[in-house]
Amino acid sequence: MQDVRGADVQGAGDVQGSGDAQSTAARLRAICDEVSDRFYERADVVRTLVVALLAGQHSLVLGPPGTAKSEIARELTGRVEGAAYWEILLSKFTAPTRMFGPVDVAALASGEYRQVYEGRATTAHVAFIDEIFKCSTAALNETLGYLNERIYHPESGGEPIRCPLIGAITASNELPTGEDTAAIYDRLLVRIEVGYLADPSNFAALVRSAVSRPAAPVRTTVGLTALQHAVTGSVPAVDVPDAIVDAVCALRAALRRKELVASDRRWRQAVRLLQASAYLDGRPAVAETDLTVLTHVLWDSPAQRPTVEREVLHLVNPDAKEALDLADALDELEAQLDAMAGQSREALSDWVIKKAHNKLATAGKRLEKLRAEAAGAGRSTAAIDRVTGRQRAVRARVLTEALGMDASMVQDRL
Repeated sequence: MQDVRGADVQGAGDVQGSGDAQSTAARLRAICDEVSDRFYERADVVRTLVVALLAGQHSLVLGPPGTAKSEIARELTGRVEGAAYWEILLSKFTAPTRMFGPVDVAALASGEYRQVYEGRATTAHVAFIDEIFKCSTAALNETLGYLNERIYHPESGGEPIRCPLIGAITASNELPTGEDTAAIYDRLLVRIEVGYLADPSNFAALVRSAVSRPAAPVRTTVGLTALQHAVTGSVPAVDVPDAIVDAVCALRAALRRKELVASDRRWRQAVRLLQASAYLDGRPAVAETDLTVLTHVLWDSPAQRPTVEREVLHLVNPDAKEALDLADALDELEAQLDAMAGQSREALSDWVIKKAHNKLATAGKRLEKLRAEAAGAGRSTAAIDRVTGRQRAVRARVLTEALGMDASMVQDRL
């Protein structure tokens, strides 16, 4: 089998070489923080994409246009110094040669059929594939082989080429509709939903950022060699205790009772995600908190995701059930706000005074207490933090839409 791996260039971010696993993990945590600060309401998305890359797996970011899917993917993949990067926007007419290597016209003129692989998927260490489910029928089999086995079969035949791909981030505005593209969907272990900004104060900050000139942000990078060593050495070395194996078995049984069945292959691949999550946090063994990454693995349709999330969080965190119940109450409150659109300011104010204010305040205080209890017990606060963000977003909507407060001033009152 041919190998077109380029020389591993050691970038400035790879100062520790391949031996200092903790330094690499620290750099990756810094990257997560920096990218999350740049993209509002995307901290979980960013961290999950990095975990998927560390696990050597592919991910899908699913959401409507204009939700920063492409920007986040480029920002993350651009932080790997020395890596060959490839990006493409697929369509139903994308030919395999455009993805994996066009024909060398000069060589063809002299009677030799040869493809040019440089700068294509065939030589990439990291990749971003936009509109993945618009993959053409002609390119389907090669794309599946590329994602699943990291190989490409040249147009002229001969030995398949082994590609150096660590992981691909893919994006789509919609789920696959046919059996062919469903096969690609199955190869994407991590699936993340994104939507438009929910918090009006974050939206106001986004608008301000369009006209401001912020100082150049700190930009941490990680070297290609260090990342490769983490993927092939450090992450697989993370211990998976028996208690975690038992928890995974219990989760599988709970989901099967709700008729949510994932393949054995998906469960097995998910173990590496758990190891990657622990490694990213600088821990030598997988803990229960790492199981939260499975909320992005074990559903096929977005309608199934809330059920999966509840089962995972109930297993991981005894505080999660109450937090998720509070999230349901917040959803109901927001639905009431939507239903009151067009009513008078007096009616809206009356609703806020009699219903919304007390419910939001009670939820906020309870979430604060739940977080303190979880942190004190050493449990993950991720689920509580997410619901807290939801509470702040709904409260901001109430302040701006029901009471007419300026969105740019809301942040100071949250």
